Amino acid sequence: MPEIDDATMQALEAAAYRRLRDHLRARTDVQNIDLMNLAGFCRNCLSRWMAEAAAEAGVPLGKEEAKTLVYGMPYDDWKALHQAEATDAQKAAFTEAFKTHG
Repeated sequence: MPEIDDATMQALEAAAYRRLRDHLRARTDVQNIDLMNLAGFCRNCLSRWMAEAAAEAGVPLGKEEAKTLVYGMPYDDWKALHQAEATDAQKAAFTEAFKTHG
């Protein structure tokens, strides 16, 4: 593995995050519950992690502001445009996947 200095590593990680964020913005057909069921995280998790990182760095960034950064628009707008009601199968998979988390 090559040696990578901290600044370069941060830049690479930031670029990878932006690519993930942009990919999720483009894949509006993929519902958050599907992400949770398959990967254990979703767009809301990313926004929460962003807000937590901001708080740790002393940067004032609220929950809704962080969601806007992740979704590319206010969360309520994204939900109205792209979020479908979860199916019974999705809900059951979610319950099964997270029954040990409580």
